[in-house]
Amino acid sequence: MVEMEHTDLSDAPPRRSRWLLSDLRAFFFHRPAILTQADTRSPRGRHDYEQRIRQRTGIAVEQYGVLNIHRIGIEAPVRHVFEELLIWDGDSSCWPNNLASVRRVGGSLDEIRVRLLGIRLLPLFSLRSIKLQKVPVPEDGDNARYLVYKCEGGYPIGVFCLYVRSGIAALGERSTTQFFLATGFNFYGKRNWSRDNLIYRIWATIHNRVTANVLNRFKQLCEWRFRRLQSDLSGHDDGRRSPDLGSQV
Repeated sequence: MVEMEHTDLSDAPPRRSRWLLSDLRAFFFHRPAILTQADTRSPRGRHDYEQRIRQRTGIAVEQYGVLNIHRIGIEAPVRHVFEELLIWDGDSSCWPNNLASVRRVGGSLDEIRVRLLGIRLLPLFSLRSIKLQKVPVPEDGDNARYLVYKCEGGYPIGVFCLYVRSGIAALGERSTTQFFLATGFNFYGKRNWSRDNLIYRIWATIHNRVTANVLNRFKQLCEWRFRRLQSDLSGHDDGRRSPDLGSQV
């Protein structure tokens, strides 16, 4: 995974999915170029990430039957990547919005609702902010920024976190920035539903494929935008026509 995370995806932005079938093709059936799932199923891997999450965010996840973490390296500065997160919504090329619509309540990051097929009576879950760390704390040497949410109102009862920090060479991370998407929860609040059973296996198969594609697309978007920004600032044209941002992202 360390070598694969350095793959360059920045030649063009990801195309926005317009229909339910294109969501399925782009996020479910497509095999992502970079594998993103971290090891949280082994006792050692899970314990390691539980400690990291508590240390870095102050959030405990030991009580959840499911702890699922994906990560990807991005060749763009931490601040640039985090600013992309702050403007990311359901109307993005990085999310299957026709299948699972995302809406910011009042246009704010403080509360987000996700609904199956956009139907109000089919809620998947809601997110309410616990902690939005938009600037690094002074003592943090990794330049970390993150969004932590309480997850409720649907099948996952727990927490959801988007975390961005600088790459750490000692951990074999060659990319400038590391982006993590983590969720810890119990199915409908019941821990015994969340381990080694049919419900978990079906969820994990879908979630892991979709999340890997989401992260690959987000990497592609960040790197493409940052490359265009560098090109604009330097006053040079790299010879490639810039696609219409309004129709792509």
